[in-house]
Amino acid sequence: MSYADQVFIANIKNILENGVSSEGMNVRPRWEDGTPAHTISVFGVVNRYDLSKEFPIITLRRSYWKTAWDEIAWIWQKKSNNINDLGSHVWDQWADETGSIGKAYGYQMAKKYPFPEGMSDQVDHVIWQLQNDPASRRIMTNMYNFEDLHEMALAPCAYSMTFSVKGNKLNAILNQRSQDMIAANNFNVVEYAMIVYALASAYGFEPGELVHCVADMHIYDRHIEMARELIQNPTYDAPKFWIDPNVKNFYDFTKDSFRLDGYQYSEFNHKIPIAV
Repeated sequence: MSYADQVFIANIKNILENGVSSEGMNVRPRWEDGTPAHTISVFGVVNRYDLSKEFPIITLRRSYWKTAWDEIAWIWQKKSNNINDLGSHVWDQWADETGSIGKAYGYQMAKKYPFPEGMSDQVDHVIWQLQNDPASRRIMTNMYNFEDLHEMALAPCAYSMTFSVKGNKLNAILNQRSQDMIAANNFNVVEYAMIVYALASAYGFEPGELVHCVADMHIYDRHIEMARELIQNPTYDAPKFWIDPNVKNFYDFTKDSFRLDGYQYSEFNHKIPIAV
């Protein structure tokens, strides 16, 4: 069993045993048939992953790590808010007729601000700090921009990263306001772990911890039986992670810059409905 499996199972059990239902409350999300999408949820979950020991991917079912990198590249490299620049269809339900998701995600990462190195966007500034001021306690990004929320198709769920160099290890905290456990949990963990691996490798650090902080961790009502079934699946050891050591610029990483050797996973063929 991978460590990520252990964390995932513990989170699911915690929600199933201790979660509070939103039944009786007015909720925003709807299922495709228009029915309100209620959840059972817990508040204030903190999960820690030591990236120096193991790549944090579940084996309970397949986690699509290349698709995860594609989404991260869309936001952090291309800095796009248009699904026509994205290789997957995970954002199709939130896009307008032009493919735009509004002033969300990549749009926020592309905005330039006056920093010590000149006008720079958030990703460029993180890279500049890692290279020039790694002791800084201000190495962070934030996509939850209140002045633009009304023009976002969906307010960012995973909205903030804070980086911290300790010794020669690059650590990070991922802050997330909302987490759909079945559809997105390990996908998000894999995404932001790969950012840490990539930045560490490119700029001379070792990968440290990824700390994942979630305000509202939930299971949707139509996912509950899936969740119970999923955590009964067989598990396997974590795969071995490889990153191309020759890539020395974050923007040069592609999905082919990474490899998971020996990734085994259980089959889980349910179609997971998404509430919008």
